[in-house]
Formats: sequence, structure tokens, C-alpha cells
Amino acid sequence: MLNTEFERYAAADLHRPLNSATGVVEAERLVSLVAGLLRQNNLQFLEVYKKEAVTAAQAVLKQLVIEQLADCECDTEVCLTGSGEAPPTLDPAQWLRLLVLATDALSKLVQRVKDVHDVIEHTSDASAGRLPKTELNIGDSDSFLSMADHSRVEVKLRELLTVVCDYCHERLAAIVANQSDKQVITASQISELCVIVDSFTDLCKGICGRQSTALKAAFNMQANKYVQRFHSQRKSKLSLLLDAERWRAAEIPPGFQRLLDQLAMGTISEAIPSSPTEKLTEKDCELTAASLLVGSQQFVAVGAVIMLLRLVTEYCVCAQELPSLALSIGRNLAELLKMFNSRTCQLVLGANALRTAGLKTITSTNLALASRALQLVLWLIPHIRNLFRTLITDEIPGLETVERDIGHHIQELEVKVLSIMNILLGDQLNDWNARPPVPSKAFRNISRHLTKLHEAVSTVLPLEQVNDIYGIVHRNFKDRLRDQITKMNIVNNGGPQHGVVTSELTFYIETMKTLKVLRENDISDKAMEDIWIKKITNVTHKKDKDVARAEPVSVQF
Repeated sequence: MLNTEFERYAAADLHRPLNSATGVVEAERLVSLVAGLLRQNNLQFLEVYKKEAVTAAQAVLKQLVIEQLADCECDTEVCLTGSGEAPPTLDPAQWLRLLVLATDALSKLVQRVKDVHDVIEHTSDASAGRLPKTELNIGDSDSFLSMADHSRVEVKLRELLTVVCDYCHERLAAIVANQSDKQVITASQISELCVIVDSFTDLCKGICGRQSTALKAAFNMQANKYVQRFHSQRKSKLSLLLDAERWRAAEIPPGFQRLLDQLAMGTISEAIPSSPTEKLTEKDCELTAASLLVGSQQFVAVGAVIMLLRLVTEYCVCAQELPSLALSIGRNLAELLKMFNSRTCQLVLGANALRTAGLKTITSTNLALASRALQLVLWLIPHIRNLFRTLITDEIPGLETVERDIGHHIQELEVKVLSIMNILLGDQLNDWNARPPVPSKAFRNISRHLTKLHEAVSTVLPLEQVNDIYGIVHRNFKDRLRDQITKMNIVNNGGPQHGVVTSELTFYIETMKTLKVLRENDISDKAMEDIWIKKITNVTHKKDKDVARAEPVSVQF
């Protein structure tokens, strides 16, 4: 009789409306039933209550799914399973609403089970003499529950809470996992899902003393799918942009300077400007700029790196919205930067842009713009690292390697420019015969190549880098000239050929003075005297050695 009575009580308590009064209904009746069952050494009632709680959770979820499907007016015929999982026909908004309602309802149900658990636990403690029985109105002053049976009750009570919480987690996990991949979920929806999952997980952990893993695992699966989809879409977009890039200077659309400033300050907002590939209005065209400003430096940029700036910002915003996934997002961002670096070098250094974008040749301007694009990315990396440090304790995996590789590729691009000049000026010196008229055709061509290089790089690269390039070009030129006059047996004896060489060098120095790219001591009257000194040792700079090894390519200035 007590068993039947307890089953009726459990069913009535667990299946009553969840918005009804909180706490234990008919607490005195529950205490009497539990005490009677314990006196009979009958612990089966705990299994009965556990099964009834699971049945109640299943019924709650099935009812919520039915109501949600009715609200969405779906024409598709749907078959629910016995556990009441949501079918993959709900859109993300409906799916999240179902999860909000389900976690709220199951939270109330779990709390209801916890309240009954506490009454049973207190009754058991009192029956074993561990609490004053008068507090629970058991009636008999003798302790009738042995310590062994009391321990069994404690184990079953812990199991009751654990099983109910695990079941609720599993059913909610099924709803989370059943969301169709065809439905596009936004970062804000994933963030909302994270809050829902964390809230319910924390509640259950506080009640049963352990953390269930099923719901967290389902959330991680959905979140990782979102992050991978987010990353794949942006990788594909950047790849297409790079393949179509013609490596010409682009106008900076409105908003991108502000975006760069925000990245520098680590205060990214969600107001991301439109893609630079989109058609600008007449008003927007008036607001465009010729370059991005970083401190006192100007960055002339190609369209692909402007788009990369927007993509980097999207990754940062996504990481801020999903801090629990910031490490994965940062790893993907490092992979995106790695792809930009490697593809840039393949397209420009490897001349693949001749095929992908239809360029006729790789010019010095193309090389300079590629170098400047990578320099902007190199500037971005420390700011990306600082922003992610506010979200994660670990460093972004792979970012340091990307930073190092970009630095190497910037050097390779500069070496390629130097190798071009080394070849062009060397060819002219090979054709030079040190005879009038002066300036000779060879030296006029040398002056023209120097001027065209300046036109190609001076508006793109920073002044210090331009001066460094010309410094190396100047040293290499002097070495080649020294070799040439030695081969021609010309000496500084005041003879006719010595006079021709002196006049040619005066013309060369005047060109360098006009370009304003060398130090004063490199363009002084005595700056070229060392070409007459026989070279004893062959000491060159690292870049000079790289230039000597560089393979020639089809180029123009």
C-alpha cells in the first residue's frame, strides 16, 4: 500500500504544472510515506521516483517540441521519437527559443526533484538518529534505520540526482545536435546558445555535485562547426581575391582607417565597413583615401590586403562574441594570415599572377606593393596578439611562425628588386666601352633604370627602405664597375679613358643626387675613388650575396 501511495504522490508531484507553487507539495505526507517505507527497509521507492522523474522530463520536452512545431506552421510531416527530440526543421531562432523553454522547464523540474531529495535525505538522517525526529514529525523516538541502510539511501539519493541531471543533459544535447547544417547560425546565436548551456550546466552541477558532459559536448560540436564554416568561407573569399589581384594600388574605402585605428587600440566594434570589392556610391568615392595611415607611416595598399584587414576584424569580433572558442578562432586566423603570406609570394615572387590575374609581367611596383602588404600584416600581428590575450591565457598557435615567415618573405621581395637592378645595370656595363660620347648610351640607360626604379618604389615603400635599396644598388654598381674597368685595363692615370670614366661617374652621381636616395658621403666628389683600388677581399652583405644568387625573371619598371 505504501508503494502505491508513494507512486501516486510522485506522479502527481512531478507532472503538475511547472509554473505552480515551488517547494515540496504536502511535505508532511511525503515524510510519513518515506519514513514508512524506510521502516519496512524498502528502498525500491527511490528507483520508482527516479523513473518517474525521467518520464516527467521526457513528457515536458515532447510537449514543448509539439508546441514549437505548431507555432512555426511547418508543412513538413514530422515524426517525434519517444524521447521528444526536436526535428531538424526548425530555423535557428525557433531552435534557440525551444532550447530556452526546454532549459527553463527542466531547470524547474530538476529543482523539484532536488526539493523532494532533500526531504527524503532529512527523513533518512532522522530515521538513523542523525537528526532530531521531532523536526520532521516522525513520531517514534527510536532510531530504526541502520547505518548500513542509511549509507545505501545516501548512495541512491546521489544516484537519483545524477541520473535525472544526466538525462536532462542528454535530451537537451539531442536538441542541440539535431540542428540542421543547412540552417545558418550566426555568432550571436552561438553566443546565446553558450549562455543557455552554461547556465543549465552550472545549475545541474550545483544540484548533483558533478558536471554532466553531454550538453557541453553537443554545444562544442555546434560551435566548432560554426567556427569551421566561418573560417572556410573567409579562406575561400580571400583565395579568390588573391587570384584576381592585379597588384595595383587601390583606393581605401571609407571606414577602413577607423578599423585600423581600432585594431591598434584593441577596441574592435561590430561596425565593420563594407567590402572594398563592393561598388562605392558617389558620396563614398569622395571619402576614399590614397593610403592607410599608421602613426607617421603611410601604407599604399592593394585590394586584397584591404579585404584582409576586414577579415581580421571579423575574426576578432567573432572571438569577442565567443570567448570560449577564442583559441580555435585565433588558430584559424593564424592560418588565414599564413595563407595570405604564402599565396602572395606564389603570385608575385613565383609569378603565378601572370596566369591567375592575366598580368603580362611582374614589375618592381608589383614587388613593392606585395612587400608593403606583408609589412602591414606584420604590423597587425602584435595588435592581434594583444587583443586575444584579453580573451585567452595561451598564445595563438602558429602566429609566431607566421610572423617569422612574413619577415623572411619581405626580405625575399627586396632581394628580388635588387636582383633585377643587378641584372639591368650589369648588362649595361657589359656593353659599355669607355669611349666618347659622354654620357654614353650605357650610362644613360643606367640613369633611366635608376629613375624608373625610384618611380616604382618611392610612392609605395617607406623612405628608409628606399634608401637602403639604393644603398645596396650603389655598392653593387661600384663592384661591377670596378670589375669592368679592371677587365678593360683602365687606370686612374689622367689619360683619355680615365677622363671618360670620370665624366660617366659624374653623370651617374648627378642622377643619384637628383633622386636623393644616398647619404652625403656616397655622393661626394671623392665617393667613387675606391673603384680604382684593387679589391683584395670579397666581402659582401648578406643581401648582396642573396642578390648574386637570385635567378633572373621577366620584369619591367
